[in-house]
Amino acid sequence: MSRRPPRRPVRALTLAASVAWAELRHDPRRAVLLAVRLLPSRARRPLRPLERRLAVRARPSGPSGEPSPARVTTTPGRPIRPVPGRVLHLVTDGPPYRHTGHTLRTQALARAQSASGLDPHVVTRIGFPVTQGVFDARPLHLLEGVPQHRLLPWWLPYGSGPVLARNAELAARLVERLRPSVLHAAGDHGNGRVALALREAYRLPVVYEVRCFPEESWLTLAPGRRRSDETYRALRELETYCMREADAVLTLGEAMKAESVSRGVPEERVRIAPDAVDPNFLEAPPDGRALRARLGIGPDEYVVGTAGALTRQEGIGTLLEAGAELRRRGVPVRLLVAGEGPERRTLEELAGHLGLDDGAAQFTGRLPHDQVRAYHAVLDVFAVPRTDERAGHLMTPFEPVEAMASGLPVAASDLTAMRELVESGLTGRLIPPESSLAWADELEMMLYSPRRRQAWGAAARAAVARDRTWARVAGTTRDTYRALGCL
Repeated sequence: MSRRPPRRPVRALTLAASVAWAELRHDPRRAVLLAVRLLPSRARRPLRPLERRLAVRARPSGPSGEPSPARVTTTPGRPIRPVPGRVLHLVTDGPPYRHTGHTLRTQALARAQSASGLDPHVVTRIGFPVTQGVFDARPLHLLEGVPQHRLLPWWLPYGSGPVLARNAELAARLVERLRPSVLHAAGDHGNGRVALALREAYRLPVVYEVRCFPEESWLTLAPGRRRSDETYRALRELETYCMREADAVLTLGEAMKAESVSRGVPEERVRIAPDAVDPNFLEAPPDGRALRARLGIGPDEYVVGTAGALTRQEGIGTLLEAGAELRRRGVPVRLLVAGEGPERRTLEELAGHLGLDDGAAQFTGRLPHDQVRAYHAVLDVFAVPRTDERAGHLMTPFEPVEAMASGLPVAASDLTAMRELVESGLTGRLIPPESSLAWADELEMMLYSPRRRQAWGAAARAAVARDRTWARVAGTTRDTYRALGCL
């Protein structure tokens, strides 16, 4: 039996101390949040409510996340002979400690690349996972056959510029050891800027993967933010810099491609690599009767569900209001809302105000990914009620792709990005955003039309099987690398 490498507690302790000191200067609430997360599980359990409150109220990024001048440099390294087909993915975080749409995408893509004959490696941002409150300073995890490298110094400098410079320095040592033929950086701009610094040092091509537009997401996280704000402008400038400087750009959909091209990236350098699913998602979902009973859902009740970050942009309030209207009409519907986020408490209060606090609207929290298909088996319709904001028009979400693969019809706000996923009248329904009455009308039609739901769900699964498997996306990345001479 192979032994797991030691956790290196002394290194983790000094690194955590440096991060806590930096956070204390930047935002004391984040310092307390880190301290709580570093506690042993038994001591941490009674502090969960405090942890959730701190996670919502603390500033969304620490000192290493503040925008800074675009250029990151590192000293020229020794010449390397790249290994054909070896890919180094530069990402912010990853499993087994962090499970989000971004980390799931990285891992699934790397697995598919490995199956296609490439040799992917993943390196996370400097300090991870200690910066997330995980007391583990092992430099390497092997996860489903994919090496996950950690950059864990004894001490983390303060400020985004010094942090990224140190990130590039440590990543350079990894490049010299691994000898990749391509650097594949997943946004945000911090990963892209480190990759561009490594290109300058080692003459390796850079692929920049645009998974979101952070400035648009930042805009929706709190009321009162403006596009004229300095943070918005700085984030947009940094993302644009990475797109323009990269040798190739990958992004998730046509709307995101058009946005990238509008920022000055030549269209021929932008390819679409959409969110996708593993083959098991295309199988028939499990029997949902036991879970329905456990959730208190009657056999004759309909269930509409949604999943994702509980932010204002996701428009969950519209879905709650539509659900209340349906129940006033006598439609036996229940709502399941999966996910966490800053709007959860507000949404729970709204559900109570609407009379949905008797189990008619249930907030499940974040679902482990291995439970997603069981959740799908409970649903009749999957909903994406996003608000009519620029972010919703640009960025395609991950969760409805998995729902479609499970054979669920999707009700979605009629936004540009959602039109790329849902063909109204074929795989689901597009509904005017932020209109609870329109949502109630369309959901009522879908719930009372079982044959139509079944046909739309089957068409949705077929569309995903055709266009959105990880094997297909891995092929797109392989073609991109080949065009850059990396294979």
